[in-house]
Amino acid sequence: MLEKLRTIFQVPELRRRILFTLAMFVVYRLGEHMPTPGVNAAALQGAFQSQANGLFGLYDMFVGGAFSRATVFALGIMPYISASIILQLLGAVVPYFEKLRKEGEEGQKKITQWTRYGTVLISFVQSYAYSIFLVNLGASQGVVVVPDPGPGFFFSTIITQTAGTVMVMWLGEKITEFGIGNGISLIIFVNILGGVPNRIMQAIDSFRAGSLGIVQIVMITAIMVAVIAAVIVMTQATRKIPVQYAKRMVGRKMYGGQSTHIPLRVNTAGVIPIIFASSIMILPTTVAGFFPPDSPMAAVSQWFNPYGWLYNVLYAVIIIFFTYFYTAVVLNPNDLAENMRKSSGFIPGIRPGRHTAEYIDRVLTRITLPGAFFLAAVAVLPDVIIAWFKVPAVGFGGTSVLIVVGVALDTLQQIESHLLMRHYEGFVKRGRLRGRSRM
Repeated sequence: MLEKLRTIFQVPELRRRILFTLAMFVVYRLGEHMPTPGVNAAALQGAFQSQANGLFGLYDMFVGGAFSRATVFALGIMPYISASIILQLLGAVVPYFEKLRKEGEEGQKKITQWTRYGTVLISFVQSYAYSIFLVNLGASQGVVVVPDPGPGFFFSTIITQTAGTVMVMWLGEKITEFGIGNGISLIIFVNILGGVPNRIMQAIDSFRAGSLGIVQIVMITAIMVAVIAAVIVMTQATRKIPVQYAKRMVGRKMYGGQSTHIPLRVNTAGVIPIIFASSIMILPTTVAGFFPPDSPMAAVSQWFNPYGWLYNVLYAVIIIFFTYFYTAVVLNPNDLAENMRKSSGFIPGIRPGRHTAEYIDRVLTRITLPGAFFLAAVAVLPDVIIAWFKVPAVGFGGTSVLIVVGVALDTLQQIESHLLMRHYEGFVKRGRLRGRSRM
């Protein structure tokens, strides 16, 4: 392991990317501890305990505890994810956005710009709902969370939270561009890991108090180990479609004729459906935050309890939908078939063109089904089992394990790709030098 780490830091470009990513993490963690003006942090911490096991507790986990502390990064990256979902849905139904998606790099730049505008708009709405939530939370718990709940507080909270979300979005984009891995996923990854020590201490305190038994701890540990192993297996699982390239003469040389395969992953979408579904499930509670505690609409937050049956059923259905949706966005069978046709490639026994696209689409649909059900099961079942054993102190459930393991595997694969590229370039240079010496 030490030899592999030494090899990673011997590559200048990879070392620079990793150090840049770590520096952005430090900046983000500093922002998570900058308080929002006009909020009594001590009173908020006590009042938020009643919401810790609900959907707000899940949101707080995704933003690294910034939501319960009312820091400038309280909304985190979730508004950006919501805007991305909306733009991808529009790309499937609105011709203008569908055209942008097919324009390549230039179209992607315009979609990114629209996503940024949507992030600002959603942040504006959610920050206003968050300010109302803080005021109502203090009133319902009989404490003063906001000493002066006037127009000045609402205005400053909207400006602060919107600016914080834009800052987090900028950090995520810079990590993706100049760092290693997907910046948005890595930010959520760091937030979840940042809360692990506190959750472990809560479990230890519960064990000392007698509310958490040794049998329950062993059961939860076994569930987490099984989930991690299953996530690794399903992430690496692929369906290989054989491809044969026809021979062709170019001048006096013969090209082609080799056999290869197209690796279709069982879980092509990765952890993105989980993140998208979590962002969608937070929206009803955000809307409920606009209403006072005694309003019927405020009861929506109780319906969407992460340990309730309604939340978990809707959560699973949305995960399955986004698994198919994101797989269709990332992998287009028609594009694969067209690229194979242009390079004189074909699948044995399948005619090129439309028949190849239909075959790939049929295979992709079949292998995505178990992948979608796997994501839903991993996200839902551990939380259901934990609720059944009555151990709310341990909140590191299936969703968080799936995101952490998935993002870690994806980042490690990118690091490995950089190492392979480095070795390949070095081999080519040595070959050229040998060729020149022979001449």
